[in-house]
Amino acid sequence: MTGILVHGGRLIDPASGLDERLDLLIVDGRIAQVGADLPLPPGTEHLAASGLIVAPGFIDLHTHLREPGQEHKETIASGARAAARGGFTTICAMPNTEPALDSAAVIDGMLQRARDVDCRVLAIGAVSIGRRGQELAELAALRDAGAVAVSDDGDAVADASLARRAFEYLSDLHIPLAEHCEDPAIAQGGVMHDGAVSARLGLRGQPAAAELSIVQRDIALAEAAGAQLHACHISTEPSLQAIADARARGLHVTAEVTPHHLFLTHDVVAGSGDDLLYDTNAKVNPPLRTESDVQACIDALVAGVVDAVATDHAPHAAVDKQCEFDAAAFGISGLESAWPVVNSLVESGRLTLSEAIERLTIGPVRAWNLDRGELSGLGTLRVGAPADVTLLSTDAVSRVEPDSWASMGKNTPLAGHTLSGVVAATISQGRIVWDGREQ
Repeated sequence: MTGILVHGGRLIDPASGLDERLDLLIVDGRIAQVGADLPLPPGTEHLAASGLIVAPGFIDLHTHLREPGQEHKETIASGARAAARGGFTTICAMPNTEPALDSAAVIDGMLQRARDVDCRVLAIGAVSIGRRGQELAELAALRDAGAVAVSDDGDAVADASLARRAFEYLSDLHIPLAEHCEDPAIAQGGVMHDGAVSARLGLRGQPAAAELSIVQRDIALAEAAGAQLHACHISTEPSLQAIADARARGLHVTAEVTPHHLFLTHDVVAGSGDDLLYDTNAKVNPPLRTESDVQACIDALVAGVVDAVATDHAPHAAVDKQCEFDAAAFGISGLESAWPVVNSLVESGRLTLSEAIERLTIGPVRAWNLDRGELSGLGTLRVGAPADVTLLSTDAVSRVEPDSWASMGKNTPLAGHTLSGVVAATISQGRIVWDGREQ
């Protein structure tokens, strides 16, 4: 028997409605007991949690691990280490690898390589072969190989006929199509939000209509097929309203928002000084939007229109960002800064602590119905659940220093920011994979 006693912390489990000072006993990778002043069994490791929040391990529905094919940007192992440091114990890997996760064999190979890393890795299969948007992948085979969703993320399924057929197949497979909501015909190569800042910088803008166009189209297609649409990294107020209206009509539409779209605006691209910054680390797709869009994302998160905070962790090599803005790669590395960013919204009173933890734990589980089979209890601290636990500080101050990150991707516009909130320790499947309490 192997065990850990997490002692003296404030246990917050939104799924169970718990918020009180309790101990947590882990035995053989499962939560064995929750209660006050639990005794320390012989041979059990003691993890002191006084002054800390004890929460379910975070779950990220949207992570780019780059392996296979782009290991110079990130590997499964380095991404999992970054996830553990960020408090994430389950991450869902997007299929824009080389080759794409478009066959059972490629998914199986990826999951085999992910067996012994620092967090649980789940696979998202590709909608189309090679993610080229021309021919459907064998979606049932992908599901059977372990795919928990399908997506061509990085690109929308732009062909409406292909998207319609995908939704029709998925209605019987009971997994979502996680859509990158960007109409390429409207976006037309935009590299940032279309607005006053893009005009000032002389950069091609991507209008909010590019996002709304695909959101509205996919809501209609999913409704007709009786399938689930999951809207990835939603960033604009009109799209959020369309999703709210669809949910009010009882449609199976779920959504996520990223930490950076909850916290940053397009002004970051230009910088705050007299000299224009053209910060390529702030180049992300969908782009950073306006302050009113940021507030709309927060409001939708509070209202439950958005189910989950998902990082869209997109690591890149330095050379991909150290170039002119138009040529720079899209993406922000987000696993290790997610909690401080989300906690900043708690600190400012825009989110409650329970809401923040819920959207990082049981919210993602319910959105994709991940609580099945061996994952029964995922996202909770219930007895019998997988022993995935995150210890959090809400008041400890940390400085964002990408050079110290476990991720190979150091690309973030948050470098140098000082934020409140630290991941003190992470337990994944009954094993302590990160302990930063003395660092």
